[in-house]
Amino acid sequence: MNPKHFRYSEADGVATIRLDRPERLNALTFDSYAELRDTFAALNERESVRSVVLTGTGRAFCSGGDVKDIIGRMFGMGDADVLAFTRMTCDLIENMRRLEKPIVAALNGTTCGAGAVMAIAADLRLACDEAKIAFLFTKVGLSGADMGAAWLLPRIVGMGHASELLMLGEFIDAKRAFEIGLYNKVVPAAELAGEAQRWAQKLADGPTMGMRVTKRMLNAEASMTLGAAMQAEGWIQAECMKHPDYKEGFDAATAKRPPEYRKRSVR
Repeated sequence: MNPKHFRYSEADGVATIRLDRPERLNALTFDSYAELRDTFAALNERESVRSVVLTGTGRAFCSGGDVKDIIGRMFGMGDADVLAFTRMTCDLIENMRRLEKPIVAALNGTTCGAGAVMAIAADLRLACDEAKIAFLFTKVGLSGADMGAAWLLPRIVGMGHASELLMLGEFIDAKRAFEIGLYNKVVPAAELAGEAQRWAQKLADGPTMGMRVTKRMLNAEASMTLGAAMQAEGWIQAECMKHPDYKEGFDAATAKRPPEYRKRSVR
């Protein structure tokens, strides 16, 4: 894990991915898109990592694709290359959702375009009180259905709010984002990094099997009927009851001590 286009660190089971182009509001390039895509895929097999924090440096979380590196060059690209790029951006989001470890997005400032979709692809969103957000694709003549936004956003804020955000493409402030359920919590900027680490640490200390299948089922049940969901949940819970984490949870409750899930097997 030695990326060239963002910062990466690990501590006590928590991986931190920090976008680090503050002079460009952490805008993404072709290379950073690809490296983020590959990193989230690789984290699935990295046993030292149990949760992830995704954040940015400076006054932005991520302002989307870089105007010079991506948008300017797109007009000279052929159809096949354009499609390959848009599919790559979707692969990044899909890899975030398929990573069966919790992702906490710590939104430290302006969040828009691809940055906004990365934020909603995370499992939890913490934001500083200055973190405005916009899905501004229609503002530049594109579809609001980009990188999975039309699949993800209604599941977080409902169809009405998602339609507003994706069709109008306008910025909303942190207060409004929290009110509609887009942000899980809003804190002062000075407290954001510490709060994100605390949330990620709690998740990292939780039951590996339980966390893994919870995210898996949240993805899967979005397209299931009620009956199919009940069958799937009955089966997966029975599987979890065979896992050492379940016995550890019982033993800890009986002994009135915190569970020590991290001593259990990873899978």
